[in-house]
Amino acid sequence: MANDLCILIVDDFPIMRGIIRRMLTKRFGLNNIIEADDGIAAWEILNEEKIDLIICDWNMPNMTGIALLKKIRADKRFSGLPFVMVTAEGKKENVIEATKAGVTGFIIKPFTAKDLGKKLKLILQQE
Repeated sequence: MANDLCILIVDDFPIMRGIIRRMLTKRFGLNNIIEADDGIAAWEILNEEKIDLIICDWNMPNMTGIALLKKIRADKRFSGLPFVMVTAEGKKENVIEATKAGVTGFIIKPFTAKDLGKKLKLILQQE
């Protein structure tokens, strides 16, 4: 995994963002990480920074993860951007909706650093 990747973590819970950040820095040596607390903040960051991958929660106030994913896929500038949905909502219909919207990966909470690493490695090898 390239250490210079810029990863955007989107989650309304600071503790969850911190857990993912620690997994990425300690286990994978990734330090170029930006955080957003909802889809609206994430969209603003996307328009200002070069992001290589998004790790996003499904349930958030203001703009949900699925709404952000649909907005990203509708914009040609970001249509190929890897997007990993992280959620406690493992319902089949959610997975189908995210797949139809163009999600790159799906991780169900709770997850381990190993789960996250496997998913990211798979996604980044496809790039």
